[in-house]
Amino acid sequence: MSNLLLSYYGDDFTGSTDVMEALAANGVPTALFLGVPSAATLERFKDCRAIGIAGTSRSETPQWMDEHLTPVFKWLGSLEAAICHYKVCSTFDSSPKVGSIGKAIEIGKAVFRQSVVPVVVGAPQLKRYTAFGQLFAAYQGQVFRIDRHPVMSRHPVTPMDEADLAVHLSKQTALPISLADIVTIRTADADQRIDALAQEDDGILLLDVDSPETQAAVGRQLWRLVSDHNAFVAGSSGVEYALINAWRSEGLIGEKPDFASPGNADRLAVVSGSVSPTTERQIRHATAEGFEGIDLDPLALIGENAAQALDAAIAAGMASLKAGRSVILHTALGPSADRGGDIDRIPGARHRLGHALGTILRRLIEEENLTRAVIAGGDTSSHALKELRVEALTTLLPLPQTPGSPLCTAHGSHTPTNGLQIALKGGQVGTDDYFAQIRDGRAS
Repeated sequence: MSNLLLSYYGDDFTGSTDVMEALAANGVPTALFLGVPSAATLERFKDCRAIGIAGTSRSETPQWMDEHLTPVFKWLGSLEAAICHYKVCSTFDSSPKVGSIGKAIEIGKAVFRQSVVPVVVGAPQLKRYTAFGQLFAAYQGQVFRIDRHPVMSRHPVTPMDEADLAVHLSKQTALPISLADIVTIRTADADQRIDALAQEDDGILLLDVDSPETQAAVGRQLWRLVSDHNAFVAGSSGVEYALINAWRSEGLIGEKPDFASPGNADRLAVVSGSVSPTTERQIRHATAEGFEGIDLDPLALIGENAAQALDAAIAAGMASLKAGRSVILHTALGPSADRGGDIDRIPGARHRLGHALGTILRRLIEEENLTRAVIAGGDTSSHALKELRVEALTTLLPLPQTPGSPLCTAHGSHTPTNGLQIALKGGQVGTDDYFAQIRDGRAS
């Protein structure tokens, strides 16, 4: 696959589809795999110009990363794409013990034998901005510093209590960290200044993006810094949005393609493990529009009588679907219903809960011949999708008004889910009518 512009590993499944959407919507055909594919499977997507692996490292330990990221990075490097990207959430939520971005950068730096690793987090398309190394994110039409964000500062697993990305990363890695701030990026001699920063330390180089203008400038800098190719970078899908500018200006990619609406699905099944207030509003909006909402007890799904709880959830979902209604099965309706404290007292419970939700969804798809589905919650998606026996995803319908959780086409050898149209929705992503939008096959 000598024509590859980019390979990437996403630290959760929703973030992985975010990158795929950014690329595909801008004329870079992309395939996303749920693990390292066989040679035969990879051959099916040989015309793609970007290849991704959807992972779970956002919810894993540094020890897990040592064991699992190293071989995946080596495989991605073997593709010899121009750039290999370790994709993280644009809210950068992580900690030294869970989803350590610093640890992942150390591993990638060693595998790619690289002196400095560029890191780009700002993505104006997602309303994420970095200025002088500080991260800001929008919520309900207002922009907050990330440590004051109403949701991310209270994330149930990795709350963001530090907006300075260098300080945040310094708790996860001993690598030196430099910053190319918005002033540096905008100066006439930006090339020389950034070269000096890149050569100064054997570590990490943060690059600010606070606007479309700085994004375009950073894209040019990234492409220039990795001119030797097969280079390793880290950051949000802001990496792709920045690079698209550089690729298009150099004639490496064409104009944006058109995506036809797949039309309305008669019934949609949703499973949600998200406790986000954004998802809460979306569930309430959907039930007001005719969806059936079904409360699930997360502790029952992972407890001693988990099999019975699973069967009861499937039966309830099937009853709604047989009655012709779309259905949302959810383990929480907003932060006030969060059972995270109880769940975290049980080793491995969050992973098991994700797998349980995936099993419920697969059974509903199999029994009712569903053609479209949604998994809501970043960590949930990472574990639930594996239960659908899907091997790869491609973009079916980007959502340009709320990028980050497109409608995808699933590919695999399991007949009921091969060709399934599925969206993986992060907790903070989408407008209030997101579920109805996916049901109706609307881009906006």
